[in-house]
Amino acid sequence: MPLTTMLLRQHGLAVTAQRLAVLRAVSDRAHSTADDIDRAVRAEIGAISRQAVYDALSVLTDKGLLRRIQPARSPARYENRVGDNHHHLICRTCGRMVDVDCAIGITPCLTAADDAGYEIDEAEVIYWGRCPECVAATSASSGNGKRTGSVRHEPGHTALNPEQPGSRANRHQKETARQKGDRRV
Repeated sequence: MPLTTMLLRQHGLAVTAQRLAVLRAVSDRAHSTADDIDRAVRAEIGAISRQAVYDALSVLTDKGLLRRIQPARSPARYENRVGDNHHHLICRTCGRMVDVDCAIGITPCLTAADDAGYEIDEAEVIYWGRCPECVAATSASSGNGKRTGSVRHEPGHTALNPEQPGSRANRHQKETARQKGDRRV
């Protein structure tokens, strides 16, 4: 039985073609908007209403199978990396979003100056800046220091992609794993 089918059943959800297609679309395209996911699902299974895709996203998010990220002044984005302590980096120029592990590793990784009596269990952080490709595109421009238009990225190709050997994220993951191993001794 496929993992996605088991996940849906474990969370008390009926296994439908729509939900399976939405899970696959989010898995294949982390940090996609609902419209991006809608297009991917339509390409995979054909006739499906936009509302059915939104409903599936809502149910899957409510059940904890997906995470909804709502950056300021941006449409909501979805990912299937749930249940861990990580944050996000967003490029101001091209809009690309990547995962960033929390520097501390425990939840929450920030401490409020005044918790106002709340029992805080999570801190959601979004870092904003420019990705390496957009910085390089600006540097390669005429040298006047002005930002150029957005840069098109190949999926998965970034200095921050932990899947890419030698990337900063890959090195960070290895260092974090090594440090965790050191603490277990």
